[in-house]
Amino acid sequence: MAALTRRLTVLGQDTEEHFMETAIKVAFASTDMKHVDQHFGAAESFAIYALTPDNVQLVEATQFGKLAMDGNEDKLDAKIKVLDGCVAIYSQAVGASAVAKLKTANIQPVKVSAGAEISELLEALQEELRQGPARGWRKPSNGCKPPIRNASTRWKPKAGTNDRRNRYRGCRHP
Repeated sequence: MAALTRRLTVLGQDTEEHFMETAIKVAFASTDMKHVDQHFGAAESFAIYALTPDNVQLVEATQFGKLAMDGNEDKLDAKIKVLDGCVAIYSQAVGASAVAKLKTANIQPVKVSAGAEISELLEALQEELRQGPARGWRKPSNGCKPPIRNASTRWKPKAGTNDRRNRYRGCRHP
């Protein structure tokens, strides 16, 4: 099993109270905390950020023991538990069983190219938050789950409509 070996929580700054009430949390599979450079299942560490349209802060860094992509799914549970409260995890790749477990936990897996810079991904997320929730990063309160997307995929309304309310595939709620 992939045991969590180290967990650093950043205190002070604005990681408490109002900022955390309005921020969303996203995680990145990264060894250097600057680039997305790991497959989700074999990730040795995660950098977890909280962000609003105007502010970004590192709130947690976690580290696991060295892992192989061996098909052993026991390691996934510990990783998903660490991601509690996150709306998305960015990684180079993610296996089908991990996708299913992440979706069950309401965490959106996002595949990005190797070496994608975390700072650029955070800036792009902030811009999306400023423009409105077209991507659906906030956890839906009606139980609907967003579809899996690549970082470059954007939601588009059905042809002939401009309705953004039902952006979750299969969701019948307004």
